[in-house]
Order: sequence, then structure tokens, then C-alpha cells
Amino acid sequence: MSVREDVTFTSQGTTVAAWHYRPDGDGGGDRPVVVMAHGLGGVREMRLDAFAERFADAGYACLVFDYRHFGASDGQPRQLLSVRRQRQDWAAAVAFARTLPGVDPFRTVLWGSSFSGGHVIAVAAEDPSVAAVVSQCPYTDGLASSLAVAPLTSLRVTLRAVLDLVGSRLGRGPRGIPLAGEPGTVALMTAPDAVPGYLSLVEEGSTFRNEVAARVALEIALGRPGAQAKRLRCPALFVVCERDTVAPAKATLKHVAKAPRGEVVRRDTGHFDIYTGAEFETTVRDELDFLTRHVPVG
Repeated sequence: MSVREDVTFTSQGTTVAAWHYRPDGDGGGDRPVVVMAHGLGGVREMRLDAFAERFADAGYACLVFDYRHFGASDGQPRQLLSVRRQRQDWAAAVAFARTLPGVDPFRTVLWGSSFSGGHVIAVAAEDPSVAAVVSQCPYTDGLASSLAVAPLTSLRVTLRAVLDLVGSRLGRGPRGIPLAGEPGTVALMTAPDAVPGYLSLVEEGSTFRNEVAARVALEIALGRPGAQAKRLRCPALFVVCERDTVAPAKATLKHVAKAPRGEVVRRDTGHFDIYTGAEFETTVRDELDFLTRHVPVG
């Protein structure tokens, strides 16, 4: 039976909130540790606890954190999403996880989903000491994600992003944009399954806000974290959703095929389906199988 406790660490001088899962409740034994964070604008309560509980029950320690500016973590202004800042948070989280009691610092696993699925590829490519990567429904190619959006919507999102970026240069506060919206609205994700899929993950009382500083849309469009897959030195599992409306499978499969020690699991499902129900059960089973083979608890 695992035990979860609230912990904090610092990233660039700012306090980051996290959950530490201890598999046996006493911190005994040097176990692998799985470092986890959510995707685009997501917070810990949006089903990351479900994955972490399964990993902990299997004997893995877990550190699940909220990025700066989001959730229970500090950082002003709120809802500011920066790729550079989030990857700094990943580096800080990995360093902290390796100091946890009962953890083997040489067996650190990075687990990411959606937007953070791209982060873990890029972070592990820079850190040869990472033992393994699990990247599910990963954002790998900004151009492919942008082309999946209706042209008029993409134009309107870009305009709002530019206005937000210009405003930030003039000292103004962030100009927000919804993360998930209905088709035809101005939001970062507007596919038919975005609102029912993404917002269904939000629990009552969650710190989640369906809004982010619009400037990140420019970073999303220009980003290609999947291109770093060829530089991964560790085993990597990529769970790819074939009907993904957010991170198109075709581009992802092209990138991750270049990972030297990569394994690919393909799911005939949508981007948001693997967090709950039968698809969750199948996905977490495959991820545990991968971890057992490459970073065993014993």
C-alpha cells in the first residue's frame, strides 16, 4: 500500500508543489523513481494520481509536480506557460527526486503525457543519466499540431498570441486564451473531443483553470521536441494514439522511430481517452510492463 505526502522543492528560486509516493510507506529500499508532470495547462489532480498510484503499488517511488505558475506551485503571473521554464522545472524535479529517501538516484524515469510527453524527450536527450522515458500521446511536432487546427481558428489564435507577446514587452499582464474550447471558438484545442475529453479530467475542487497566457501558441507552433528522440540514450516507450486530434500520430511516429532504444505502442483511440476507463487500464499495464523490463524494482 503506497503512501502519498506533500513535498516542495525550488526551481529558479520559486517553490514548486509536488506529491511524493512511497511504495511501502516507510521509504525503505533503494527503488527507481518516476518523475511526472502533466500536459498543456494541466495540473496533478487531472488523473496523474491514478497513474502514480499504480506505479507506486508496483514498487516505484513517484514524484508528481505542478509547474511554476500552475496549480499548487508558486509563480507569478498565474497561467504563464513557457517551454523554457517548464523544462527548468523538469531539471529541478529530477535533481530533487534523486535526493528522496529510499530512492536509487541512478534509476530515474521521466514520465510525460501530451505536452509533457515532448518535454521528457527533450530533457532526457540532455541528461544521459536518465534511466528510461515513458511518453504517452506526446506533442512532438508543432507544425503538425498547428495544421490539425482549422485555418481561421489558427489565425485568430495566432493574432491573440502576438498581441499577448507584444503586451508583455510593454509591461502589460498576460492576455489569456482558453486551453480547450468548442469547435470554431478561439482556444488552443478546439477539436470535437477537446472539451468533453480534457475538461472531464478536472476533479471538483481542482486548482485547474481553463486558461493560459496566449503567447505560448507561438512556442507550440514552432516546437519540435520529437526531433530530439534520435538523441535518447535510454530505453523509451512511446504510447501513440492513432486518432489523436492534438498531437497527430503520423508526425509522432516519424520522430520516435528514430529513438535508438525506442518502443512504440499504438492505440486505436483519441488523445484524451487513455486517462480513464479501459484505455487507462491497458495503457498503465503496458507502461508497467516496460518499466519492469528496463528499470525493475528488485
